[in-house]
Amino acid sequence: MTNHTTPSQETAEAPARRYTGKRLAIMEAARHAFGRVGYVQASIETIAADAGVSTRTIYNHFDNKEQLFSAVLLESSTEVAKAREILIDRHLGVITDLEVDLTNLAREWIRPRAEFADHFAIVRRLRAESERFPEDLRQAWRTAGRDRARHALATRFADLSRTGVLVVADHQNAANHFIALIASTTIDDSYYSAMELEEDIDAVASSGVHTFLHGYLPR
Repeated sequence: MTNHTTPSQETAEAPARRYTGKRLAIMEAARHAFGRVGYVQASIETIAADAGVSTRTIYNHFDNKEQLFSAVLLESSTEVAKAREILIDRHLGVITDLEVDLTNLAREWIRPRAEFADHFAIVRRLRAESERFPEDLRQAWRTAGRDRARHALATRFADLSRTGVLVVADHQNAANHFIALIASTTIDDSYYSAMELEEDIDAVASSGVHTFLHGYLPR
């Protein structure tokens, strides 16, 4: 295919690419910093140095550290939710063996993923210092991440209920039950500290799914 981009268009697009690249570098550096040392200790100067930009460049993109933190939190929460939507499609898109498919979903749902380590470090700090952050930010975080993923799961449970695979009166409640059953204290501890506890993951996934199906399988 012939590229019809003119030299003038290429010249105009170059600053936009640099702008986008710098913003991505800032977001990545900020995610690392907020996850590593928390909101209070993470300085704009440190983030700028890690991103390879000036502090002025950061302020060209964000009004202040609060706005940067909010952007990082909501973007990474959205990324986690999207990853979980992919898991739901992968394991529940076509049912072969319901218990096996749900157990495989549960294992992947609770298994720590290296690419999200900084996000969950931030979440851990957000929970520990919740009084420091306004309620509208905490609600936006829940909406972007937790609620979006649970809605996707509830939608799939509704599909399975319509085909008679499950008996579900309240699809959102069923999604909440499923996640509660697989997110034990042991897994919470390992997930949020990014520790691999494969035996615990397998045991909790299997036990949680077995209990879930006891309540939602057709009689």
